[in-house]
Amino acid sequence: MHFKRVFSDSPWEEKVAYCRAIKVGKHIYVSGTTSLKDGKVYAPDDGYEQAKRCFEIIRESLQEFGTDVHCIVRTRMFVTDIKRWEEYSRAHHAVFKDNPPVTTMVEVQSLIDPQMLIEIEVEALVE
Repeated sequence: MHFKRVFSDSPWEEKVAYCRAIKVGKHIYVSGTTSLKDGKVYAPDDGYEQAKRCFEIIRESLQEFGTDVHCIVRTRMFVTDIKRWEEYSRAHHAVFKDNPPVTTMVEVQSLIDPQMLIEIEVEALVE
């Protein structure tokens, strides 16, 4: 079986030993993605902007495999405050309104940086 891996500039990839995304056959798995930009948390205290940034990073990863968000079949959103679900959902809707995947949103106690409000992972299927 052939594996193709994509890496980003995340400081945790090397420390933890993981890749941003991996393609195995027709399946693409994208690691939990947070809103980093230039090494810093993007848009602290703005759930919509952080989720939007996560999807930008995810899109860039998928483009490395020659595809885009239309091939996403599952999203998982880990959020630090479920009461802000509408902020995260607005960004999710903007990406998937015409091609919705299955999804899960769960509240977690915290993420690796206290300014992070959301982490998103996805699974995609390509032909």
